[in-house]
Amino acid sequence: MHDDRSLVESRLKRVLDERIRPAVYPASVPLQVGIWTAPGEPVPVAEGLAAPRTPIAVGDAWGAPWGTSWLTVSGTVPEEWAGRTVEALIDLGFDANMPGFQCEGLVYRPDGSPVKGLNPRNQWVRIASPAVGGEEVLLHVEAASNPVILDYHPFLPTELGDKDTAGDRPQYRLARMDLAVFDETVWDLVADLEVLGELMAELPVEGARRWDVLRAVERALDAIDLQDVGGTAARARAELAGILASPAEPSAHRISAVGHAHIDSAWLWPLRETVRKVARTTANMTALLEDEPDFVYTMSQAQQYAWIKEHRPEVYARVKKAVAEGRFVPAGGMWVESDTNMPSSEAMARQFVHGKRFFLDEFGIENQEAWLPDTFGFAGGLPQIIKEAGSKWLLTQKISWSQVNSFPHHTFRWEGIDGTRIFTHFPPIDTYNCSMQGKEIAHAVRNFKDKGRASHSIAPTGWGDGGGGTTREMIAKAARMRDLEGSARVRWERPADFFAKAQAEYPEPPVWVGELYLELHRATLTSQARTKQGNRASENLLREAELWAATAAVRTGLPYPYEELDRIWKTVLLHQFHDILPGSSIAWVHREAERTYAAVAEGLTGIVDRAQRALAGQGDAEVVFNGAPHARAGVPAGGARRADALPDAALPAADGRCTVEPADGGGHVLDNGLLRVTVDARGLVVSVVDLDTGRETIAPGAAANLLQLHPDFPNMWDAWDVDRFYRNTVTDLTALDELTVAVDTPQAAAVRVTRSFGSSTAVQTLTLTAGAKRLDLDTEVDWHETEKFLKLAFPLDLHTDRYAAETQFGHLHRPTHTNTSWEAAKFEACNHRFTHFEEPGWGVALVTASTYGHDVTRTVRPEDHGTTTTVRASLLRAPRFPDPHTDQGLHRFRHALVPGADIGDAVREGYRINLPERRVPGGADVAPLVTVDDDGVVVSAVKLADDGSGDVVVRLYESRGGRARTRLTAGFPLAAARACDLLERPREGALPVQADGVAVDLRPFQLVTLRLTRA
Repeated sequence: MHDDRSLVESRLKRVLDERIRPAVYPASVPLQVGIWTAPGEPVPVAEGLAAPRTPIAVGDAWGAPWGTSWLTVSGTVPEEWAGRTVEALIDLGFDANMPGFQCEGLVYRPDGSPVKGLNPRNQWVRIASPAVGGEEVLLHVEAASNPVILDYHPFLPTELGDKDTAGDRPQYRLARMDLAVFDETVWDLVADLEVLGELMAELPVEGARRWDVLRAVERALDAIDLQDVGGTAARARAELAGILASPAEPSAHRISAVGHAHIDSAWLWPLRETVRKVARTTANMTALLEDEPDFVYTMSQAQQYAWIKEHRPEVYARVKKAVAEGRFVPAGGMWVESDTNMPSSEAMARQFVHGKRFFLDEFGIENQEAWLPDTFGFAGGLPQIIKEAGSKWLLTQKISWSQVNSFPHHTFRWEGIDGTRIFTHFPPIDTYNCSMQGKEIAHAVRNFKDKGRASHSIAPTGWGDGGGGTTREMIAKAARMRDLEGSARVRWERPADFFAKAQAEYPEPPVWVGELYLELHRATLTSQARTKQGNRASENLLREAELWAATAAVRTGLPYPYEELDRIWKTVLLHQFHDILPGSSIAWVHREAERTYAAVAEGLTGIVDRAQRALAGQGDAEVVFNGAPHARAGVPAGGARRADALPDAALPAADGRCTVEPADGGGHVLDNGLLRVTVDARGLVVSVVDLDTGRETIAPGAAANLLQLHPDFPNMWDAWDVDRFYRNTVTDLTALDELTVAVDTPQAAAVRVTRSFGSSTAVQTLTLTAGAKRLDLDTEVDWHETEKFLKLAFPLDLHTDRYAAETQFGHLHRPTHTNTSWEAAKFEACNHRFTHFEEPGWGVALVTASTYGHDVTRTVRPEDHGTTTTVRASLLRAPRFPDPHTDQGLHRFRHALVPGADIGDAVREGYRINLPERRVPGGADVAPLVTVDDDGVVVSAVKLADDGSGDVVVRLYESRGGRARTRLTAGFPLAAARACDLLERPREGALPVQADGVAVDLRPFQLVTLRLTRA
């Protein structure tokens, strides 16, 4: 029996490969081909169609890296093919094993209308069915010679990732260029045999069904004349009809297949190429929808729809038609499939605002699901954001990539930091590029962790990233598995239909509380520091631009820059895509991002400056603006004061003046009456005493502000990963070039530390300021290392089993210990503006202006049994793939150590370091547009309503993790106030208004959006 099985399986493979698949196209004639190569960037379609062609033949080289060539293929259908189905086969030089990571093409008719995309597993173009014979064929192909960056040795450094360094050597050779007869019966036989062969391999050896399938396949193979496959294919199919008609068991797992092509908005290609990838794929999918009545396709990322609307309107028209028919389904309701760890509170909210609003405006569709199959972990604040955007479901796939712990559910409720729960599904098929192979379907069934309680899962089906989406072969296989014994039942369904069925079947699934941490790709919190700093700076400037523009509009009548802010928000949101902000794209992407962030900063600074000058009015004084959500040095939150009316900080009291004195044994002691900081002769911080309590911050015998260097060569995914073993080797950077006093005034005391290491240098300035209970740390690194990881360490004399890290609209707690494999796996994690460590009654915060990655460890000191809790900010890496020059050059980082800080202090100081005061000439004080009377309630946004009504929109949240009742007071006559969702749509019932204010109750970490109508 075993020998029979092996023989049949081997026989099936050879006959399929060598006889049946080739017989799908039994006759062919060559096409004539001409080529024109665009001299630079891609050209408009009309220009490409009109350009002159020169002859090119199969086997000829074409396509410099990142180039565009326009091919014209022409020919005549032979008269003897009358009555047959005819297709053009256009192979640009594809590697069929790598769909999505190589050359691609989009086929046009002579009138410029798009036909379909060309991809490694989708090389056909239907010419006639049936042909009459003698038809003239003329097609144009816009062919992109994108280089192979991710090949069979995917982590070798390459200069191909930037057009400036990629060179001009042709990348491809034209392969098959034919007109061919398409034999649909043989094609169907291929699908029959593939489905049954793949099913047979997954069925139990001892089961009768496996042997029934094997014997049917054997009979079919016997029925085929290998010298006349086309003439005997129908006979072979007849031998399989009965076995394919045997229905699935009533208890069979149900898979909702949805056509899909996960297209990274940038990754191993630049943004401009994604525009064309989307056009090719959507042209493919709209054509396939016309041919396949049961097929349903879904595409997320409103940005990608907007791109084809702008750049390929003829393709977009087909998309809109298919959307209106309910066959092409906009999914996710986000501007892009963004990273969700690093974007700020407001940015994460605006991903949904701009995404959902686009789908509503363009299609009249409101998404109920968040669709994030490939995002690298999920912050604990996300469930509330999803709910406040009007959605209720989440799909992701990526958690299945975790290295250590297998997530215990596939369908569950995810509870965020505020208590919001979102119905969530992880497809057990463990891919968002399902190709309908039997092993994938069988894996989904075996892998599904909710058996006995649920029976539904989803399978996103199709080649992504330029692979062309779902193929007709996948649809054929799904049709055969619609009701097939031994297989799961497969149906094409919309995501919303799947979620509705799944939730109805399993209304009370288990609950997972807190972040969904991906045990992989941890280094994306650090790679490409300039991109991350550009993102943080843009988020901060957007907050200020909206705040001051709204204030100026209300106070002075200055026009509010709706269109400019909308455009800039969408630009910033695009760059939060999960391969841009995480630093895992090619050099071209990050080089462009740096320029884009500079332009964003210029535009937003202009908005801020115009608004502040209008508000400051005329005068010779200096007006100090405070864009932070907490009062600062006499300036109210969201307001401004004349500098000459502020408390005089020029002459602090004697016990608050800053001093710098020599330290015993070398170094310096800095003191401002609140902190005493000792910097030793090595330039390291060996003591930070909280003078209010006498408490020492730094662990005994340890040194803070310590730069540490590790080797960094992960097992895979260079820009993405840092593996635990990196900690095995560490170099403390203690060698000193220079230690000098940088500032010595009553207002500030600072020392400067200069070090050299490897090919790099670091200059650190440590500053105490009068009246501030914090040590400010400015680190400038001229970085020229390779495959190294730079950390900044602070060993704290604190005993705590958990710490707080800021995330969207609050913070979450992570363990400092490694009791279980789940805790041990979190050896690199994300924070926004602060991490906070606390013993009852006393704590320490480390705040940051731009870094995200960090690690926390704790050790017990044998000499005194005390605990050292060390937090290290991750500063720089130097991976060589996909950008071989990652982060080379000059970088500046700002941190502050805040002893004696409670969680409220951590929140306040985190905002302070990110939102410095601004000084503008003028003469007027500026009252805040809104105020709250509880310091634990943070106003995260003040803006005018997007609909142009002039209403003021305020978003606020409880920041400390407790209950809050605050009064929000408007700085203008208030006619009405209503609670809204993130899209600024009022909920039922107006809030009572008294004395131009409203009372607001908040649960821990709750966010609330208010719409205030002016009287």
